[in-house]
Amino acid sequence: MRTGYRMGNATVYDAMYRDGLLDPLSGLLMGETAENLVDRYDISRDEQDAFALESQRKAASGADARAAEIVPVEVPGRVAITVTEDEHPRPETTLEGLAALTPVFREGGSVTAGNSAGLTDGAAAMVLMSESRARSEGREPLARIAGMSWAGVPPEIMGIGPVPATMKVLEKTGLSLADIDLVEINEAFAAQVIACERELKFDRDRLNLIGGGISLGHPIGMSGARILLSLAYQMRARGAALGLATLCISGGQGLAVILERTEQR
Repeated sequence: MRTGYRMGNATVYDAMYRDGLLDPLSGLLMGETAENLVDRYDISRDEQDAFALESQRKAASGADARAAEIVPVEVPGRVAITVTEDEHPRPETTLEGLAALTPVFREGGSVTAGNSAGLTDGAAAMVLMSESRARSEGREPLARIAGMSWAGVPPEIMGIGPVPATMKVLEKTGLSLADIDLVEINEAFAAQVIACERELKFDRDRLNLIGGGISLGHPIGMSGARILLSLAYQMRARGAALGLATLCISGGQGLAVILERTEQR
């Protein structure tokens, strides 16, 4: 609330909780759907914490690479502050520290604040246009969209959405996962990514190379643009020809996009 109410009762809803964290179809919190994947795929707490630690380490080692993606933002005030880097990564994270955290969504569960994406603020922007238009304006495209697909899954296991979406886009483009050089999956939860990993069987050494939602944060409504841009920048920096960006969506959806690196002139 930014202003007071007039006389009388009023009901206040937490928009982040209702619109961002609560599945509208199943009535489950996103973390509860992650616990469902833990049960279905028999994912241990140790596996989740190890994945979370790996995300933090990738974020720490990838700080210089991420700098190319970041536009400094000046925050006005009595003393102006210029934000030049992500504030969410915790390079001091240890397995012992992660193991000490209490499960959040289920008594006796294993999904914690440490192995889940952090709720953060952020913004990302990109311009989409035809290649001919970009060339005529003298612009250098970062990448070309080779294909995209989406798929529906049961809302109570919405985190598995990237699997059918990825299979559909690979079929549409005539590619296999072996053709993909880099993979970006939004790390909503460690359990969710591990479940997708077991189904898709991708190599983790090409996954989220400069960090993901667990270490960088998950600004709801913006993360899709962020992972696409991170993928495009990493493809260019590493000379990768093809990249896959995919994420799960509340309500039981998955979205997948394949990017093709464009040649620099």
